[in-house]
Amino acid sequence: MTVSTDLKVYQNLINGELRGAIGDEKIDCIDPSTGRVWAYIPQSTEEDAVLAVNAAKSAFPAWKKAKAEDRAAALRKVAELIGEHGDALAALETQDTGWVIRETTYGLIPVLQQIWFNAAAGALGANRGQTVPVTATSLGYTLREPYGVVVGITPWNAPLFTLSIKAANAMAAGNTVIIKPSEHASSASLYFAELVKDIFPPGVFNVISGYGADIGDTLTSHPDVNKISLTGSSRTAATIARATADKPKPLILELGGKSANIIFQDADIDAVADAISTYSIFSGNSGQICVGSSRLLVHRSIFDKVAEAVVLRLKNPAYKTYGPTLDPTTTTGPIANKSQYDIVRNYIQVGLDEGAELLFGGRSGGAEVAPGHSDLAEGYWIEPTLLKAESNTLRICQEEIFGPVAVMIPFDTEEQALSLANGTEFGLAAGVWTKDLSLAHRMVSAIEAGNVWVNTYARVGPEMPFSGVKSSGFGTDSIEDYCREKSCVIEL
Repeated sequence: MTVSTDLKVYQNLINGELRGAIGDEKIDCIDPSTGRVWAYIPQSTEEDAVLAVNAAKSAFPAWKKAKAEDRAAALRKVAELIGEHGDALAALETQDTGWVIRETTYGLIPVLQQIWFNAAAGALGANRGQTVPVTATSLGYTLREPYGVVVGITPWNAPLFTLSIKAANAMAAGNTVIIKPSEHASSASLYFAELVKDIFPPGVFNVISGYGADIGDTLTSHPDVNKISLTGSSRTAATIARATADKPKPLILELGGKSANIIFQDADIDAVADAISTYSIFSGNSGQICVGSSRLLVHRSIFDKVAEAVVLRLKNPAYKTYGPTLDPTTTTGPIANKSQYDIVRNYIQVGLDEGAELLFGGRSGGAEVAPGHSDLAEGYWIEPTLLKAESNTLRICQEEIFGPVAVMIPFDTEEQALSLANGTEFGLAAGVWTKDLSLAHRMVSAIEAGNVWVNTYARVGPEMPFSGVKSSGFGTDSIEDYCREKSCVIEL
């Protein structure tokens, strides 16, 4: 490929050194708001992946033995650097993913700094085993030990967020880490690696970019990799499972969702409409969130009122403004890459072909969605799209779209709402909106999802575990899950 000398070229971090791919091949970074190349990342190969694994393996014994306070101090230093370089990190995340700058600056960066790295540092002191009296003459205790080399595979919708969760907790537990970001969104992760490269001993923290087909199998099947954490698609999870079938490895899989927001007749309609229009599905990164409430199950008695309230907000520039993603007045960004843009557009058409009713949106392309911004004409823009369906069996109700598309489905009874909510292969998240405390508790207990929020949505943080059920995965990116437990019994 021809590389413009005017554009930034990012590098891998392997064994404490910034370096390009061994073959010096590169991948285009494309700004999804414009469709234009703005930087390059390394197109790493199997050789690069092996170097990263070897570096992490060599660094593990000393990092495992490091004092907890020393590991905690390193993590807190990372948090400080995030604060110092927050504007640059936010801008890179926006250019790579299309997630608008107002959200990456004021939402993402403080979360990385104050919650994940500082929280992981604070959790070190609580990461202890147990003492158990086994019999009158024997004592049992458990040790919590790091696995060794951990590979973290991060998605293109929120690369810095998922990098931080995986790396902070894995390193706090004493593991060494290799982060493989999506080839669609690696620049912010590589810049992050550049910032922190001198904080950790060489090999403790590594970041390597490239195509999954080139380095994914090496990183996941390598015998010296001890644990894998994926935030991504079910398809990628299946690939990893096959790659590790002969020699199974412990996995953390945070996969897709088809999450339901269940709105009962006594719900606060304004609060519901605000949530839907801003952070539960029609968000600043255009609904590309794993827990996005892509199914809105609404009691029939208030269905029209909820639909009207949501549409009014989607039409209101105070809620939805389209423009350059680095402009802090822009509230809604594009789809993160061309392939996903095509997928989302196709799903909208599939829904209409299946008989869904279009309540709002459906337009695509920068010229249609963001008129007056000629620079955005070739960008991957899709208008927030609200559909109505009478049946939960439609493809748009069963398959993950991963974009700014929500389907409203009416229900009449609590039992029907529960059946609809659980009527998919996924089980990542759900929302319940009601003033009836007993009803809320019944729904929380019966919904098949790893995360349920009542009268709010998408509240995540280190205080609470985050995991899925069914095809949405299993395991948590917590310090506890990055340790294995060893049992010992001593006869006294």
